[in-house]
Amino acid sequence: MTGAVPASFTADDYEARMERAARQAAGAGLAGLLVAPGPDLVWLTGYTPTAVTERLTLLVLAAGRDPVLVVPTLEAPDAERAPGASALTLRDWTDGKDPYATAAAAALLDTGGRFGISDNAWAMHLLGLQKALPGTSYASLTEALPMLRAVKDAAELELLAAAGAAADAAFEEIRGVAFAGRRETDVAADLAALLRRFGHSQVDFTIVASGPNGANPHHEIGDRVIERGDMVVLDFGGLKDGYGSDTSRTVHVGEPTDEERRVHDLVREAQEAGFRAVRPGAACQEVDRAARGVIADAGYGEYFIHRTGHGIGVTTHEPPYMIEGEERPLVPGMCFSVEPGVYLPGRFGVRIEDIVTVTEDGGRRLNNTAREMVIVD
Repeated sequence: MTGAVPASFTADDYEARMERAARQAAGAGLAGLLVAPGPDLVWLTGYTPTAVTERLTLLVLAAGRDPVLVVPTLEAPDAERAPGASALTLRDWTDGKDPYATAAAAALLDTGGRFGISDNAWAMHLLGLQKALPGTSYASLTEALPMLRAVKDAAELELLAAAGAAADAAFEEIRGVAFAGRRETDVAADLAALLRRFGHSQVDFTIVASGPNGANPHHEIGDRVIERGDMVVLDFGGLKDGYGSDTSRTVHVGEPTDEERRVHDLVREAQEAGFRAVRPGAACQEVDRAARGVIADAGYGEYFIHRTGHGIGVTTHEPPYMIEGEERPLVPGMCFSVEPGVYLPGRFGVRIEDIVTVTEDGGRRLNNTAREMVIVD
């Protein structure tokens, strides 16, 4: 899902993105890119179809060729008004005609070759292209060009920073509401309302995981009544002006036990270690190793059960990933989460998460609320 197109980007920005994507595709040995409605299409053109249906919409990019956007005739007027439309050739097709023939003819796909295609492209569209163009083959866009959107420009960084500040403002407000005696769903609704109040057009998730539910990193909020003595993991975010926020803080209802404080402090130290490992040229896995090492050395390694981080941009989860085995180097402008956690089954969990961007000499946090234990009522 994507939000509104930010006004910060011009037609020239979208044209430059399409040109860069086509060059990267050629450099990866691809004949071109086929981009379906979704975050890649928004990022490349600024266009979001009114509704994503069975009708084929497809952006075709290939080095040395003008970008082509294949659209249903009834949606062509909207496509023509997209911010990046001036750099596109629109080819429309009417109901009753073969959209795959239109795509093939408009984009010269009959030359064959291997194409990158959006991860979220409908299977029926991929199968239709394969039938119409048996000489072509396909790879998922994330597999073929995982770093397509990974390095953000100055305008994107400004939007991500604003989204992070809005999420921070939501946390500062939520820590003042009553937790004890209320359901997780009640607090989650408060969080969602706060995100919208501070400018989010889309709320993607509001995890409120209390007590033993905190041991599940992706707990689905429920009707459990939050009790005094609970540790509560809060993980929330969405899109503001088309760019994502994602932050986690763990609060405690009333005074914590010594063990709860110790585990919280451990996760805070691990999060700090992960952040300090961020620098240009470091491998993504080094961030994971730094955070994970702190938790493992304290004897809790088996309770840190997910990667340390994921990229963020026009979606809240995208490459690069901070995980063992990812040797891709960090580059200034990359943005991703640093979110270690400890999850003790049946008891409680702790997670602390900031969005971090790589700078020329290290990293910068885009979330700046307290990472120390916060006591709530």
